[in-house]
Amino acid sequence: MKPQTIPIYTQTEADYSVGNIRALLTEIAARLERLANDGTSASIDLNSLPFAPGEYERLRHALGKGEVSAHIEAIGPSEITETRYPGVWWVTHYNVEGDIVADMLEITTAPEILSSQPDDIRSGLALLHIQLKEEVQQ
Repeated sequence: MKPQTIPIYTQTEADYSVGNIRALLTEIAARLERLANDGTSASIDLNSLPFAPGEYERLRHALGKGEVSAHIEAIGPSEITETRYPGVWWVTHYNVEGDIVADMLEITTAPEILSSQPDDIRSGLALLHIQLKEEVQQ
């Protein structure tokens, strides 16, 4: 009896399906359509998705970069980048050690983290009033 030869196949990154990316882009398009039609915002938690090797990078490439980006320092750094599709934002939050703690796609006119909060607005107004009083006294 002759020993059997068992073929060995090694997958490369290019061999993995891009089905997840197509499905995700379809979901983004549906949510962007809702934003355009009735103003409904949405978010997609990228940390909860099962990306195959290379898919995360393919998604980054597919969405590209738009014209607007922001860097915020609060508790840990956050990066907010508009994709090439206005209304689709890539929002990544890091802890102080530089690890990603949240990685989201936000489909909205502007990410919530960029909006001034009512309490902060009131604090800013109070500070401005103090400065105005000091200016008058000088």
